[in-house]
Amino acid sequence: MGVRDLVYGVYEQRLASGLDVDRTPKHIGVILDGNRRWAKAYGETVATGHQRGADKIHDLLGWCEETGIGVVTLWLLSTDNFNRPPEELAALTVIISNVAESLAETGRWRINPVGALDLLPQELSTALKDCAAQTADIDGIIVNVAVGYGGRREIADAVRSLLYDQAEKGLTIEDLAQVIDIDHIAEHLYTKGQPDPDLVIRTSGEQRLGGFLLWQSAHSEFYFCEAYWPAFRKIDFLRALRDFSRRQRRFGA
Repeated sequence: MGVRDLVYGVYEQRLASGLDVDRTPKHIGVILDGNRRWAKAYGETVATGHQRGADKIHDLLGWCEETGIGVVTLWLLSTDNFNRPPEELAALTVIISNVAESLAETGRWRINPVGALDLLPQELSTALKDCAAQTADIDGIIVNVAVGYGGRREIADAVRSLLYDQAEKGLTIEDLAQVIDIDHIAEHLYTKGQPDPDLVIRTSGEQRLGGFLLWQSAHSEFYFCEAYWPAFRKIDFLRALRDFSRRQRRFGA
């Protein structure tokens, strides 16, 4: 171990010991951005960049366990990503399937796919559903694997589901218009029954949501990290939690 590693280790311990456990987020959302730019910076293939990003997920969930976070939403593939070159998309879907299966095989976390699964290749959609079934009874962190996910699509799906649900109960559109409120829509989101994210982290230096958890993040705090996702360290994670704990949350005010 070099001097640099020793310094990072001491700093990491200092950050961890200084966290306020009473101000730890219950739910964090993470936009795993920068895989391709990391690959370019290090002279690697795009597929290697995506694989390094997938490997980092195990580390992140371990850090979340250590700090008492109960729900983690990981944005792995957006609906806009379907426009990527076919060969890149094909490699990425295999990587996502493999990482979901590896997370399930640990027996530590409950996998919950969120997104338009009907738009995904059949093999990937089936793999994600199998991982969810395999981990359904696990009492661990809920890991929302956002694949084929878009915030606008989620809200549209929620409204569509709400309309079908009310129609089955015999209500007309006019009846629904009289009673519909925020809670009715929230009950039909992909993350229904879960707390909204307290903190959203985006890596790679980009400072935008890009459609991530549009409904749920209304009162979230945001943390933008310069590191590309494959290079995201525990120190970066702990800094995000420290920053969150120091904020005065206003919940829309």
